[in-house]
Amino acid sequence: MLTEKELKEYSDNARASYLPHISIDCVVFGFHEGMLKVLLLHMKNENGWYLPGGFVLKDEPIELSANRILKERTGLDEIFLQQFHVFGDPQRSKDHFEMYKDMLPRAENWFTDRFLTIGYYALVDFCDAIPQPDIFSADCIWRDLDDLPELKLDHALILKTALDTLRLQLNYQPIGYNLMPKEFTMPELQKLYETILDKKLDRRNFQRRMLGFGILKRSEKPRKGGAHKAPYLYSFDLENYQAALTEGFKGGW
Repeated sequence: MLTEKELKEYSDNARASYLPHISIDCVVFGFHEGMLKVLLLHMKNENGWYLPGGFVLKDEPIELSANRILKERTGLDEIFLQQFHVFGDPQRSKDHFEMYKDMLPRAENWFTDRFLTIGYYALVDFCDAIPQPDIFSADCIWRDLDDLPELKLDHALILKTALDTLRLQLNYQPIGYNLMPKEFTMPELQKLYETILDKKLDRRNFQRRMLGFGILKRSEKPRKGGAHKAPYLYSFDLENYQAALTEGFKGGW
């Protein structure tokens, strides 16, 4: 938690620089060693976990705000970002109100305002991201999707809504370019889809459908090493991948 002096300084700067009553919360997904990861912030002097977020500068487009916030938290630029929902329950900031209400007069306290938050989800390369905490947090770390701590405010709802949206996206848009390494095997790609969907997929059907979408390129040589027949390596055909993101494809899992 910030000291009273730090809180007043931040609150004064926030009122001068940012749009009132609007925030952005980001669900950052990464994929590593067969596990879907989520980036979380652990607050200073508080046993509380939150999604990365921030505010919108007065002269800044919302999309640029989301990109700026994600770059500050991951060090990455030009990453896949998708706006998915606006959260506006009047009580969603109740925890912050209770925590900070006595530290500053009501008229000077940015944290006791009501905020609507715009939800974005991001797909990033786990190995390229360099998690960085903000001024409120002691740490910024990856957590496994199936081993999450209790989240404050309505951030559990935001995370669930982002995951539901991501699963829905798999029905009409490709997923993987931002989550997989440059080259990967078909079983590794299938593992990503199974992890996101939380269900098993038929191997032959998955391969047939993925190749039918025309978004993959197969390497001339299989992966080296291993006692069994080496699997072929694939990479994404970026031109076709981008077209599929724009135009979509039919089907579902």
